[in-house]
Amino acid sequence: MAQAQPLMEIRGAAFRYGAREIFSGIDLDVFRGELLSVLGPNGCGKSTLLRCIGGALTLHAGTVRLDKIDISSLDPGARARRIGFLFQNHTPTFPFLVLEVVSMGRAPHLGLFGVPSSKDIALAEQALDRVGILHLKDRPYTEVSGGERQLVLLARTLAQPDVILLDEPMSHLDLRNQVRSLKAIGELAAQGVTMIMTTHDPNHALQFPGRAVMMKPGGTVVTGLASEVITDAELTSTYGIDIAVVRAPRPNGHGDIKLCSPW
Repeated sequence: MAQAQPLMEIRGAAFRYGAREIFSGIDLDVFRGELLSVLGPNGCGKSTLLRCIGGALTLHAGTVRLDKIDISSLDPGARARRIGFLFQNHTPTFPFLVLEVVSMGRAPHLGLFGVPSSKDIALAEQALDRVGILHLKDRPYTEVSGGERQLVLLARTLAQPDVILLDEPMSHLDLRNQVRSLKAIGELAAQGVTMIMTTHDPNHALQFPGRAVMMKPGGTVVTGLASEVITDAELTSTYGIDIAVVRAPRPNGHGDIKLCSPW
């Protein structure tokens, strides 16, 4: 998973809205091929940090470097070719076909009046196949379910970048579609796709073997393997309620699974 040389380096990151400081002094490395989960309560700055990493917001202090290049030196098109962003929700307006929506992810690679080539279409189909919904390619985007739309948008981000930023991708999904999305993300992580994912639910991060970042109220950050960071003590101090991490046997008899729950 992790390599000695990080793909992304965040150093001394700080951000504030007016006089209100959201976070400061954050140092993080993101390695090529890993899934880094960012946890914390509402208002701690998870989504803000993700937007700063992607260049949608400008840090008050500090730097974000991708392959040693400061992202603030990249124009929007260059950033879009290297960093994909999956937002929390998306309201469809026009009945584009699913394949057309995913092909839009290739837009940063096209000229001003460019149209997707056969190569771009092939890459879009490959992205749909990677998240398991190639069979929907000719369906109108407005007619697929909420969970399927999320997978379509995930495929669209796959059509372009080095790094994918996922902002609470399960926040508006029912349990079945959360499982579908988690499975797709897990399979992409296994394929070596570099991802940073914010989530309000520590159980999501526990499904993956990678590292986690716990953002606490007041700006404190704890980083390490998810299995080491997501503990009774850390969860309780972060969320301000008693939370226990327990193990439960898998129904198929293949080991057990970690879960957390208030008590």
